[in-house]
Amino acid sequence: MAVSLPALTPTLHRGQFHAPAHHGPVRSGLRASLDASIAEGAAAEVFGACAGGAVLTGWALYLGASPVTIGLLTALPVAAQIAQLPAAWLTQRFGAKRLTIAAIGASRMMWLPLIAVPFVHLAPGTALTAFVAIVTIATILGVIGGNAWTAWMGDLIPGTIRGRFFGRRMVYLNIAGTVASLGAGLALDTLGARGFKGETLGLLLAVACGAGLISIWLLLSQQGPETRENPTAPEWSDFARSIHDARTRPLLAYLLGWHAAVGISAGFFSYHMLANLKMGFVLVAAHGILAAAVRIASAPVWGRLVDAFGARPVLVVCSSGISVVPLIWLFIMPDRLWPIAIEAVLAGALWGGHGIATMDLSIGLAPRRGRPFYLATFATAGGLGFAFTSALAGLVAYTLATPAHVLGSTWLDVHVLFLLSALGRAGAARLATRIDEPAARSVHELGGAVIGMLESRSMQCHAGPPPSWSAKGGHDLVREDAQRTQHEIHREQPAGIQLRDHSGQTEIVAQPAQALHQLGSGAEGDTPLEDLRVRQLGDLVEQGHVAIGRAGIRAAKP
Repeated sequence: MAVSLPALTPTLHRGQFHAPAHHGPVRSGLRASLDASIAEGAAAEVFGACAGGAVLTGWALYLGASPVTIGLLTALPVAAQIAQLPAAWLTQRFGAKRLTIAAIGASRMMWLPLIAVPFVHLAPGTALTAFVAIVTIATILGVIGGNAWTAWMGDLIPGTIRGRFFGRRMVYLNIAGTVASLGAGLALDTLGARGFKGETLGLLLAVACGAGLISIWLLLSQQGPETRENPTAPEWSDFARSIHDARTRPLLAYLLGWHAAVGISAGFFSYHMLANLKMGFVLVAAHGILAAAVRIASAPVWGRLVDAFGARPVLVVCSSGISVVPLIWLFIMPDRLWPIAIEAVLAGALWGGHGIATMDLSIGLAPRRGRPFYLATFATAGGLGFAFTSALAGLVAYTLATPAHVLGSTWLDVHVLFLLSALGRAGAARLATRIDEPAARSVHELGGAVIGMLESRSMQCHAGPPPSWSAKGGHDLVREDAQRTQHEIHREQPAGIQLRDHSGQTEIVAQPAQALHQLGSGAEGDTPLEDLRVRQLGDLVEQGHVAIGRAGIRAAKP
Protein backbone atom coordinates (compact mmCIF):
# COMPACT_ATOMS: atom_id res chain seq x y z
CA MET A 1 0.00 0.00 0.00
CA ALA A 2 1.22 3.49 -0.77
CA VAL A 3 1.45 6.17 1.91
CA SER A 4 1.60 9.81 0.79
CA LEU A 5 2.10 13.01 2.68
CA PRO A 6 -1.00 15.10 3.28
CA ALA A 7 -1.32 18.32 1.30
CA LEU A 8 1.75 17.48 -0.75
CA THR A 9 0.24 17.11 -4.21
CA PRO A 10 -1.89 20.31 -4.18
CA THR A 11 1.20 22.46 -3.67
CA LEU A 12 2.62 21.31 -7.01
CA HIS A 13 -0.36 22.45 -9.04
CA ARG A 14 0.64 22.79 -12.72
CA GLY A 15 4.30 22.23 -11.88
CA GLN A 16 4.68 25.35 -9.77
CA PHE A 17 5.66 25.77 -6.14
CA HIS A 18 3.46 27.91 -3.93
CA ALA A 19 5.53 29.86 -1.45
CA PRO A 20 4.17 29.73 2.08
CA ALA A 21 2.04 32.66 3.09
CA HIS A 22 4.27 33.69 5.99
CA HIS A 23 7.18 34.74 3.77
CA GLY A 24 6.22 38.37 4.12
CA PRO A 25 9.28 40.18 2.76
CA VAL A 26 9.47 37.95 -0.32
CA ARG A 27 5.80 38.32 -1.15
CA SER A 28 5.87 42.04 -0.41
CA GLY A 29 8.75 42.50 -2.84
CA LEU A 30 7.00 40.43 -5.49
CA ARG A 31 3.76 42.36 -5.05
CA ALA A 32 5.59 45.68 -5.44
CA SER A 33 7.35 44.37 -8.55
CA LEU A 34 4.06 43.27 -10.13
CA ASP A 35 2.54 46.71 -9.48
CA ALA A 36 5.65 48.36 -10.95
CA SER A 37 5.49 46.12 -14.02
CA ILE A 38 1.90 47.15 -14.69
CA ALA A 39 2.76 50.83 -14.28
CA GLU A 40 5.80 50.40 -16.54
CA GLY A 41 3.59 48.84 -19.21
CA ALA A 42 1.20 51.78 -19.05
CA ALA A 43 4.12 54.22 -19.41
CA ALA A 44 5.38 52.20 -22.38
CA GLU A 45 1.96 52.50 -24.02
CA VAL A 46 2.08 56.28 -23.62
CA PHE A 47 5.53 56.24 -25.22
CA GLY A 48 4.28 54.15 -28.14
CA ALA A 49 1.24 56.35 -28.69
CA CYS A 50 3.32 59.55 -28.76
CA ALA A 51 6.25 58.20 -30.79
CA GLY A 52 4.83 55.39 -32.92
CA GLY A 53 1.79 54.56 -34.98
CA ALA A 54 0.14 57.58 -36.56
CA VAL A 55 2.66 59.94 -34.94
CA LEU A 56 5.52 58.04 -36.57
CA THR A 57 3.80 58.37 -39.94
CA GLY A 58 3.29 62.06 -39.24
CA TRP A 59 7.02 62.48 -38.63
CA ALA A 60 7.82 60.71 -41.90
CA LEU A 61 5.45 62.95 -43.87
CA TYR A 62 6.71 66.07 -42.10
CA LEU A 63 10.30 65.23 -43.08
CA GLY A 64 9.34 64.53 -46.70
CA ALA A 65 9.58 60.72 -46.75
CA SER A 66 8.48 58.98 -49.93
CA PRO A 67 5.80 56.26 -49.95
CA VAL A 68 8.57 53.68 -50.36
CA THR A 69 10.31 54.94 -47.22
CA ILE A 70 7.05 54.91 -45.28
CA GLY A 71 6.41 51.35 -46.44
CA LEU A 72 9.85 50.26 -45.27
CA LEU A 73 9.30 51.90 -41.90
CA THR A 74 5.98 50.05 -41.58
CA ALA A 75 7.66 46.70 -42.31
CA LEU A 76 10.59 47.42 -39.98
CA PRO A 77 9.10 45.82 -36.82
CA VAL A 78 8.71 42.54 -38.68
CA ALA A 79 12.12 42.72 -40.34
CA ALA A 80 13.74 43.48 -36.98
CA GLN A 81 12.76 40.04 -35.73
CA ILE A 82 16.03 38.78 -37.21
CA ALA A 83 17.59 40.29 -34.08
CA GLN A 84 15.81 37.72 -31.90
CA LEU A 85 18.67 35.21 -31.96
CA PRO A 86 21.37 37.77 -31.08
CA ALA A 87 18.99 39.03 -28.41
CA ALA A 88 18.74 35.55 -26.91
CA TRP A 89 22.53 35.26 -26.87
CA LEU A 90 22.86 38.63 -25.11
CA THR A 91 20.14 37.76 -22.60
CA GLN A 92 21.88 34.51 -21.73
CA ARG A 93 25.24 36.25 -21.48
CA PHE A 94 24.42 39.39 -19.48
CA GLY A 95 21.22 38.50 -17.64
CA ALA A 96 17.59 39.28 -18.41
CA LYS A 97 17.00 42.24 -16.08
CA ARG A 98 20.19 44.11 -16.92
CA LEU A 99 19.72 43.68 -20.67
CA THR A 100 16.06 44.70 -20.45
CA ILE A 101 16.88 47.99 -18.74
CA ALA A 102 19.83 48.75 -21.03
CA ALA A 103 18.15 47.89 -24.35
CA ILE A 104 14.67 49.26 -23.66
CA GLY A 105 16.08 52.36 -21.97
CA ALA A 106 18.33 53.09 -24.96
CA SER A 107 15.52 52.44 -27.45
CA ARG A 108 13.31 55.05 -25.77
CA MET A 109 15.90 57.68 -24.94
CA MET A 110 17.58 57.84 -28.35
CA TRP A 111 14.55 59.75 -29.69
CA LEU A 112 15.56 62.82 -27.67
CA PRO A 113 17.56 64.54 -30.47
CA LEU A 114 14.50 64.52 -32.75
CA ILE A 115 12.68 66.88 -30.39
CA ALA A 116 14.89 69.72 -31.59
CA VAL A 117 14.46 69.01 -35.32
CA PRO A 118 11.34 71.22 -35.82
CA PHE A 119 13.09 74.11 -34.06
CA VAL A 120 16.44 74.06 -35.90
CA HIS A 121 17.30 74.46 -39.56
CA LEU A 122 18.54 71.19 -41.06
CA ALA A 123 18.73 70.06 -44.63
CA PRO A 124 15.64 67.95 -45.42
CA GLY A 125 17.77 64.98 -46.44
CA THR A 126 19.86 65.16 -43.26
CA ALA A 127 16.83 65.26 -40.97
CA LEU A 128 15.14 62.37 -42.82
CA THR A 129 18.30 60.26 -42.72
CA ALA A 130 18.69 60.85 -38.99
CA PHE A 131 15.02 60.01 -38.46
CA VAL A 132 15.23 56.70 -40.35
CA ALA A 133 18.47 55.76 -38.54
CA ILE A 134 16.95 56.47 -35.10
CA VAL A 135 13.79 54.51 -35.89
CA THR A 136 15.80 51.55 -37.19
CA ILE A 137 18.17 51.36 -34.22
CA ALA A 138 15.38 51.92 -31.70
CA THR A 139 13.31 49.13 -33.25
CA ILE A 140 16.20 46.66 -33.11
CA LEU A 141 16.95 47.60 -29.50
CA GLY A 142 13.27 47.15 -28.72
CA VAL A 143 13.36 43.60 -30.08
CA ILE A 144 16.43 42.82 -27.96
CA GLY A 145 14.84 44.32 -24.87
CA GLY A 146 11.57 42.51 -25.53
CA ASN A 147 13.28 39.13 -25.56
CA ALA A 148 15.07 39.90 -22.30
CA TRP A 149 11.91 41.28 -20.67
CA THR A 150 9.88 38.18 -21.49
CA ALA A 151 12.59 35.92 -20.07
CA TRP A 152 12.72 38.13 -16.96
CA MET A 153 8.97 37.97 -16.44
CA GLY A 154 9.06 34.20 -16.93
CA ASP A 155 11.44 33.94 -13.97
CA LEU A 156 9.72 36.56 -11.83
CA ILE A 157 6.00 35.80 -12.06
CA PRO A 158 4.74 32.59 -10.41
CA GLY A 159 3.00 30.35 -12.89
CA THR A 160 -0.10 30.07 -10.72
CA ILE A 161 -0.93 33.77 -11.16
CA ARG A 162 0.66 34.42 -14.56
CA GLY A 163 -2.63 34.44 -16.47
CA ARG A 164 -4.38 36.78 -14.03
CA PHE A 165 -1.36 39.07 -13.91
CA PHE A 166 -1.13 39.49 -17.69
CA GLY A 167 -4.91 39.88 -17.85
CA ARG A 168 -4.85 42.72 -15.32
CA ARG A 169 -1.79 44.23 -16.99
CA MET A 170 -3.59 44.21 -20.33
CA VAL A 171 -6.43 46.24 -18.82
CA TYR A 172 -4.18 49.10 -17.77
CA LEU A 173 -2.14 48.94 -20.98
CA ASN A 174 -5.24 49.25 -23.14
CA ILE A 175 -6.58 52.13 -21.08
CA ALA A 176 -3.29 54.02 -21.22
CA GLY A 177 -2.77 53.30 -24.92
CA THR A 178 -6.30 54.32 -25.92
CA VAL A 179 -6.26 57.58 -23.96
CA ALA A 180 -2.76 58.51 -25.14
CA SER A 181 -3.57 57.70 -28.79
CA LEU A 182 -6.71 59.81 -28.69
CA GLY A 183 -4.82 62.67 -27.08
CA ALA A 184 -2.02 62.51 -29.64
CA GLY A 185 -4.47 62.39 -32.53
CA LEU A 186 -6.45 65.32 -31.15
CA ALA A 187 -3.29 67.36 -30.70
CA LEU A 188 -2.15 66.70 -34.27
CA ASP A 189 -5.57 67.47 -35.75
CA THR A 190 -6.06 70.65 -33.70
CA LEU A 191 -2.59 72.21 -33.62
CA GLY A 192 -1.36 70.78 -36.91
CA ALA A 193 -4.25 72.39 -38.77
CA ARG A 194 -3.14 75.75 -37.36
CA GLY A 195 0.36 75.47 -38.77
CA PHE A 196 2.10 73.97 -35.74
CA LYS A 197 2.60 70.44 -37.05
CA GLY A 198 6.34 70.31 -36.46
CA GLU A 199 6.09 71.85 -33.03
CA THR A 200 3.27 69.44 -32.10
CA LEU A 201 5.35 66.47 -33.21
CA GLY A 202 8.24 67.71 -31.09
CA LEU A 203 5.97 68.21 -28.09
CA LEU A 204 4.52 64.71 -28.43
CA LEU A 205 8.01 63.26 -28.67
CA ALA A 206 8.99 65.11 -25.49
CA VAL A 207 6.00 63.53 -23.75
CA ALA A 208 7.08 60.14 -25.10
CA CYS A 209 10.61 60.53 -23.77
CA GLY A 210 9.24 61.62 -20.40
CA ALA A 211 7.14 58.46 -20.30
CA GLY A 212 10.25 56.53 -21.33
CA LEU A 213 12.18 57.91 -18.36
CA ILE A 214 9.39 56.88 -16.02
CA SER A 215 9.35 53.40 -17.54
CA ILE A 216 13.11 53.02 -16.97
CA TRP A 217 12.71 54.04 -13.33
CA LEU A 218 9.90 51.50 -12.93
CA LEU A 219 12.04 48.77 -14.50
CA LEU A 220 14.83 49.54 -12.05
CA SER A 221 12.42 49.31 -9.11
CA GLN A 222 11.42 45.73 -9.93
CA GLN A 223 13.20 42.85 -8.30
CA GLY A 224 15.17 40.29 -10.23
CA PRO A 225 14.11 36.68 -10.76
CA GLU A 226 13.34 34.44 -7.79
CA THR A 227 16.76 32.84 -8.16
CA ARG A 228 19.79 35.06 -8.50
CA GLU A 229 20.80 35.66 -12.06
CA ASN A 230 23.97 33.79 -12.90
CA PRO A 231 24.76 34.69 -16.49
CA THR A 232 26.72 32.00 -18.24
CA ALA A 233 28.30 31.66 -21.63
CA PRO A 234 25.45 31.16 -24.13
CA GLU A 235 25.34 27.87 -25.96
CA TRP A 236 24.06 27.82 -29.52
CA SER A 237 22.96 24.25 -28.89
CA ASP A 238 20.09 25.79 -26.92
CA PHE A 239 18.81 27.29 -30.16
CA ALA A 240 18.97 23.91 -31.91
CA ARG A 241 17.19 22.31 -28.97
CA SER A 242 14.43 24.94 -29.09
CA ILE A 243 13.66 23.88 -32.67
CA HIS A 244 13.84 20.13 -32.16
CA ASP A 245 12.27 20.00 -28.69
CA ALA A 246 9.24 17.74 -28.97
CA ARG A 247 7.49 19.63 -26.15
CA THR A 248 7.57 22.99 -27.89
CA ARG A 249 7.45 21.98 -31.55
CA PRO A 250 3.61 22.01 -31.68
CA LEU A 251 3.59 25.57 -30.31
CA LEU A 252 6.24 26.56 -32.85
CA ALA A 253 4.15 25.13 -35.69
CA TYR A 254 1.07 26.93 -34.39
CA LEU A 255 2.80 30.31 -34.17
CA LEU A 256 4.17 29.95 -37.69
CA GLY A 257 0.79 28.98 -39.13
CA TRP A 258 -1.22 31.47 -37.10
CA HIS A 259 0.88 34.53 -37.93
CA ALA A 260 0.97 33.47 -41.57
CA ALA A 261 -2.83 33.34 -41.62
CA VAL A 262 -3.15 36.70 -39.86
CA GLY A 263 -0.59 38.33 -42.16
CA ILE A 264 -2.76 37.64 -45.21
CA SER A 265 -5.29 40.28 -44.18
CA ALA A 266 -3.74 42.31 -41.34
CA GLY A 267 -2.65 45.23 -43.50
CA PHE A 268 -5.97 45.67 -45.29
CA PHE A 269 -8.63 46.22 -42.63
CA SER A 270 -7.91 49.93 -42.13
CA TYR A 271 -7.50 50.39 -45.87
CA HIS A 272 -10.85 48.70 -46.49
CA MET A 273 -12.63 50.89 -43.94
CA LEU A 274 -11.25 54.12 -45.36
CA ALA A 275 -11.01 53.43 -49.10
CA ASN A 276 -13.89 51.03 -49.81
CA LEU A 277 -16.37 51.53 -46.99
CA LYS A 278 -15.84 55.33 -46.83
CA MET A 279 -16.13 55.28 -43.05
CA GLY A 280 -13.93 58.24 -42.23
CA PHE A 281 -11.44 58.61 -39.40
CA VAL A 282 -14.08 59.15 -36.72
CA LEU A 283 -15.79 55.81 -37.33
CA VAL A 284 -12.44 54.05 -37.65
CA ALA A 285 -11.43 55.48 -34.30
CA ALA A 286 -14.79 54.49 -32.79
CA HIS A 287 -14.24 50.93 -34.00
CA GLY A 288 -10.85 50.81 -32.31
CA ILE A 289 -12.19 52.27 -29.07
CA LEU A 290 -15.03 49.74 -28.91
CA ALA A 291 -12.63 46.83 -29.48
CA ALA A 292 -10.27 48.19 -26.82
CA ALA A 293 -13.11 48.63 -24.31
CA VAL A 294 -14.23 45.03 -24.77
CA ARG A 295 -10.62 43.85 -24.46
CA ILE A 296 -10.30 45.76 -21.19
CA ALA A 297 -13.48 44.23 -19.80
CA SER A 298 -12.66 40.66 -20.83
CA ALA A 299 -8.94 40.49 -20.02
CA PRO A 300 -9.32 39.72 -16.27
CA VAL A 301 -11.76 36.92 -17.05
CA TRP A 302 -9.40 35.34 -19.56
CA GLY A 303 -6.54 35.62 -17.08
CA ARG A 304 -8.45 33.68 -14.44
CA LEU A 305 -9.51 31.04 -16.96
CA VAL A 306 -5.90 30.57 -18.06
CA ASP A 307 -4.82 30.04 -14.45
CA ALA A 308 -7.69 27.67 -13.70
CA PHE A 309 -7.86 25.57 -16.90
CA GLY A 310 -4.53 26.17 -18.61
CA ALA A 311 -3.54 28.29 -21.59
CA ARG A 312 -4.03 25.64 -24.29
CA PRO A 313 -7.85 25.36 -24.11
CA VAL A 314 -8.15 29.16 -23.97
CA LEU A 315 -5.89 29.43 -27.03
CA VAL A 316 -7.97 26.87 -28.94
CA VAL A 317 -11.25 28.65 -28.14
CA CYS A 318 -9.92 32.13 -28.98
CA SER A 319 -8.20 31.00 -32.18
CA SER A 320 -11.35 29.25 -33.38
CA GLY A 321 -13.44 32.32 -32.64
CA ILE A 322 -10.99 34.72 -34.28
CA SER A 323 -11.10 32.64 -37.47
CA VAL A 324 -14.69 33.83 -37.90
CA VAL A 325 -13.80 37.52 -37.60
CA PRO A 326 -12.59 38.04 -41.23
CA LEU A 327 -15.82 36.47 -42.52
CA ILE A 328 -17.86 39.24 -40.89
CA TRP A 329 -16.13 41.75 -43.17
CA LEU A 330 -17.63 39.99 -46.19
CA PHE A 331 -21.08 41.26 -45.15
CA ILE A 332 -20.12 44.86 -44.35
CA MET A 333 -21.09 47.32 -47.08
CA PRO A 334 -21.02 51.14 -47.31
CA ASP A 335 -24.77 51.17 -46.75
CA ARG A 336 -24.66 48.42 -44.13
CA LEU A 337 -22.04 49.20 -41.50
CA TRP A 338 -23.76 47.84 -38.39
CA PRO A 339 -22.00 44.40 -38.52
CA ILE A 340 -18.75 46.21 -37.76
CA ALA A 341 -19.95 46.65 -34.16
CA ILE A 342 -20.34 42.87 -33.83
CA GLU A 343 -16.86 42.44 -35.28
CA ALA A 344 -15.36 44.91 -32.81
CA VAL A 345 -16.94 43.17 -29.80
CA LEU A 346 -15.96 39.68 -30.96
CA ALA A 347 -12.43 40.64 -31.97
CA GLY A 348 -11.83 42.69 -28.83
CA ALA A 349 -12.87 39.88 -26.52
CA LEU A 350 -11.10 37.04 -28.33
CA TRP A 351 -7.83 38.80 -29.13
CA GLY A 352 -7.45 39.68 -25.44
CA GLY A 353 -7.67 36.03 -24.41
CA HIS A 354 -5.45 34.98 -27.29
CA GLY A 355 -2.68 37.34 -26.23
CA ILE A 356 -2.76 36.18 -22.59
CA ALA A 357 -2.78 32.49 -23.54
CA THR A 358 0.04 32.88 -26.06
CA MET A 359 2.23 34.69 -23.55
CA ASP A 360 1.53 32.11 -20.84
CA LEU A 361 2.32 29.18 -23.15
CA SER A 362 5.51 30.77 -24.50
CA ILE A 363 6.85 31.30 -20.98
CA GLY A 364 5.45 28.12 -19.45
CA LEU A 365 6.70 25.67 -22.09
CA ALA A 366 10.17 27.20 -22.39
CA PRO A 367 12.52 25.65 -19.82
CA ARG A 368 14.65 27.91 -17.65
CA ARG A 369 17.84 26.73 -19.30
CA GLY A 370 17.96 28.35 -22.73
CA ARG A 371 14.64 30.17 -22.25
CA PRO A 372 15.79 33.27 -24.21
CA PHE A 373 16.56 31.06 -27.23
CA TYR A 374 13.16 29.40 -27.01
CA LEU A 375 11.43 32.79 -26.86
CA ALA A 376 13.54 33.98 -29.79
CA THR A 377 12.55 30.94 -31.82
CA PHE A 378 8.86 31.51 -31.10
CA ALA A 379 9.05 35.18 -32.11
CA THR A 380 11.11 34.45 -35.22
CA ALA A 381 8.66 31.81 -36.41
CA GLY A 382 5.75 34.19 -36.04
CA GLY A 383 7.63 37.04 -37.72
CA LEU A 384 8.67 34.94 -40.71
CA GLY A 385 5.14 33.64 -41.24
CA PHE A 386 3.65 37.12 -41.02
CA ALA A 387 6.25 38.70 -43.31
CA PHE A 388 5.92 36.04 -46.03
CA THR A 389 2.13 36.14 -46.27
CA SER A 390 2.00 39.93 -46.00
CA ALA A 391 4.18 40.21 -49.08
CA LEU A 392 2.15 37.50 -50.82
CA ALA A 393 -1.09 39.31 -49.97
CA GLY A 394 0.16 42.43 -51.73
CA LEU A 395 0.75 40.42 -54.91
CA VAL A 396 -2.69 38.81 -54.65
CA ALA A 397 -4.35 42.20 -54.17
CA TYR A 398 -2.51 43.56 -57.21
CA THR A 399 -3.55 40.57 -59.31
CA LEU A 400 -7.21 40.81 -58.26
CA ALA A 401 -7.50 44.57 -58.68
CA THR A 402 -10.60 44.18 -60.86
CA PRO A 403 -13.82 43.54 -58.88
CA ALA A 404 -15.52 40.19 -59.51
CA HIS A 405 -19.25 39.45 -59.40
CA VAL A 406 -20.06 36.21 -57.61
CA LEU A 407 -23.62 35.07 -56.81
CA GLY A 408 -24.97 38.55 -57.21
CA SER A 409 -22.34 40.11 -54.91
CA THR A 410 -19.35 42.23 -55.79
CA TRP A 411 -16.11 40.77 -54.49
CA LEU A 412 -13.12 43.05 -54.12
CA ASP A 413 -9.52 41.98 -53.74
CA VAL A 414 -9.72 42.41 -49.96
CA HIS A 415 -12.69 40.06 -49.75
CA VAL A 416 -10.59 37.26 -51.20
CA LEU A 417 -7.85 38.02 -48.69
CA PHE A 418 -10.34 38.01 -45.81
CA LEU A 419 -11.66 34.62 -46.89
CA LEU A 420 -8.17 33.14 -47.23
CA SER A 421 -7.22 34.52 -43.83
CA ALA A 422 -10.31 32.97 -42.21
CA LEU A 423 -9.48 29.55 -43.66
CA GLY A 424 -5.86 29.86 -42.57
CA ARG A 425 -6.82 30.85 -39.03
CA ALA A 426 -9.19 27.90 -38.76
CA GLY A 427 -6.38 25.56 -39.82
CA ALA A 428 -4.01 27.13 -37.28
CA ALA A 429 -6.65 26.72 -34.56
CA ARG A 430 -6.56 23.02 -35.35
CA LEU A 431 -2.81 23.05 -34.77
CA ALA A 432 -3.39 24.58 -31.32
CA THR A 433 -5.12 21.38 -30.20
CA ARG A 434 -1.82 19.52 -30.56
CA ILE A 435 0.00 21.69 -28.04
CA ASP A 436 0.91 19.66 -24.97
CA GLU A 437 0.52 21.71 -21.80
CA PRO A 438 0.98 19.71 -18.59
CA ALA A 439 -2.07 19.70 -16.29
CA ALA A 440 -4.20 21.70 -18.74
CA ARG A 441 -7.92 20.91 -18.80
CA SER A 442 -9.93 20.11 -21.90
CA VAL A 443 -11.78 22.58 -24.12
CA HIS A 444 -15.03 20.85 -23.17
CA GLU A 445 -14.38 21.50 -19.48
CA LEU A 446 -13.52 25.13 -20.20
CA GLY A 447 -16.73 25.57 -22.17
CA GLY A 448 -18.81 24.01 -19.42
CA ALA A 449 -17.23 26.27 -16.82
CA VAL A 450 -17.86 29.40 -18.91
CA ILE A 451 -21.49 28.44 -19.49
CA GLY A 452 -21.97 27.72 -15.80
CA MET A 453 -20.37 31.03 -14.87
CA LEU A 454 -22.68 32.94 -17.23
CA GLU A 455 -25.74 31.15 -15.87
CA SER A 456 -24.66 31.88 -12.30
CA ARG A 457 -24.09 35.55 -13.07
CA SER A 458 -27.49 35.83 -14.72
CA MET A 459 -29.24 34.41 -11.65
CA GLN A 460 -27.40 36.54 -9.12
CA CYS A 461 -27.82 40.24 -8.71
CA HIS A 462 -24.50 40.47 -6.94
CA ALA A 463 -21.42 38.34 -7.56
CA GLY A 464 -20.45 38.35 -3.86
CA PRO A 465 -17.91 40.32 -1.85
CA PRO A 466 -15.20 42.01 -3.89
CA PRO A 467 -11.69 40.55 -3.86
CA SER A 468 -8.95 42.05 -1.75
CA TRP A 469 -7.07 45.00 -3.15
CA SER A 470 -3.54 46.06 -2.44
CA ALA A 471 -2.61 49.45 -1.05
CA LYS A 472 -1.54 50.58 -4.50
CA GLY A 473 -4.96 49.92 -5.95
CA GLY A 474 -4.11 46.73 -7.82
CA HIS A 475 -5.70 43.39 -7.29
CA ASP A 476 -3.57 41.55 -4.73
CA LEU A 477 -2.69 38.49 -6.78
CA VAL A 478 0.10 37.41 -4.44
CA ARG A 479 -2.14 37.36 -1.37
CA GLU A 480 -4.94 35.68 -3.30
CA ASP A 481 -2.50 33.01 -4.50
CA ALA A 482 -1.39 32.33 -0.91
CA GLN A 483 -4.99 32.11 0.30
CA ARG A 484 -5.92 29.80 -2.55
CA THR A 485 -2.92 27.60 -1.77
CA GLN A 486 -3.86 27.30 1.91
CA HIS A 487 -7.42 26.45 0.90
CA GLU A 488 -6.16 23.71 -1.42
CA ILE A 489 -3.91 22.33 1.32
CA HIS A 490 -6.74 21.94 3.81
CA ARG A 491 -9.53 21.18 1.37
CA GLU A 492 -8.99 17.42 1.39
CA GLN A 493 -6.43 14.82 2.30
CA PRO A 494 -5.22 12.58 -0.50
CA ALA A 495 -6.17 8.93 -0.47
CA GLY A 496 -3.72 6.73 1.40
CA ILE A 497 -3.44 8.70 4.67
CA GLN A 498 -5.86 10.06 7.21
CA LEU A 499 -5.19 12.38 10.11
CA ARG A 500 -7.21 11.89 13.27
CA ASP A 501 -5.69 14.61 15.45
CA HIS A 502 -4.07 17.89 14.41
CA SER A 503 -3.95 19.45 17.86
CA GLY A 504 -0.92 17.73 19.34
CA GLN A 505 2.77 18.11 18.85
CA THR A 506 3.79 17.30 15.27
CA GLU A 507 6.17 14.66 14.12
CA ILE A 508 8.44 15.43 11.21
CA VAL A 509 8.85 12.94 8.42
CA ALA A 510 12.56 12.95 7.59
CA GLN A 511 12.90 10.39 4.84
CA PRO A 512 10.43 12.02 2.42
CA ALA A 513 12.21 15.35 3.03
CA GLN A 514 15.55 13.81 2.06
CA ALA A 515 13.98 12.28 -1.02
CA LEU A 516 12.59 15.67 -2.04
CA HIS A 517 16.03 17.27 -1.61
CA GLN A 518 17.55 14.62 -3.86
CA LEU A 519 14.79 15.12 -6.42
CA GLY A 520 15.34 18.87 -6.33
CA SER A 521 19.08 18.45 -6.83
CA GLY A 522 18.42 16.55 -10.03
CA ALA A 523 15.66 18.82 -11.29
CA GLU A 524 17.55 22.07 -11.69
CA GLY A 525 18.10 21.65 -15.42
CA ASP A 526 15.36 21.36 -17.96
CA THR A 527 12.34 20.12 -16.01
CA PRO A 528 9.39 22.38 -15.09
CA LEU A 529 10.33 21.97 -11.39
CA GLU A 530 13.67 23.70 -11.64
CA ASP A 531 15.03 26.64 -9.57
CA LEU A 532 15.09 24.57 -6.37
CA ARG A 533 11.32 24.55 -5.93
CA VAL A 534 11.30 20.86 -4.99
CA ARG A 535 14.10 21.37 -2.49
CA GLN A 536 12.15 24.28 -1.03
CA LEU A 537 9.28 21.86 -0.54
CA GLY A 538 11.67 19.55 1.29
CA ASP A 539 12.56 22.45 3.56
CA LEU A 540 8.87 22.88 4.38
CA VAL A 541 8.64 19.23 5.35
CA GLU A 542 11.68 19.59 7.63
CA GLN A 543 10.34 22.76 9.21
CA GLY A 544 7.06 21.11 10.10
CA HIS A 545 4.72 22.90 7.70
CA VAL A 546 3.72 19.52 6.31
CA ALA A 547 3.38 17.40 9.42
CA ILE A 548 1.61 14.41 10.79
CA GLY A 549 -0.52 14.72 13.92
CA ARG A 550 0.80 12.92 16.98
CA ALA A 551 -2.24 10.66 16.99
CA GLY A 552 -0.53 8.71 14.18
CA ILE A 553 -1.15 7.66 10.64
CA ARG A 554 -3.75 5.24 9.55
CA ALA A 555 -2.91 3.99 6.09
CA ALA A 556 -5.79 3.41 3.75
CA LYS A 557 -6.57 -0.17 2.97
CA PRO A 558 -5.88 -1.38 -0.58
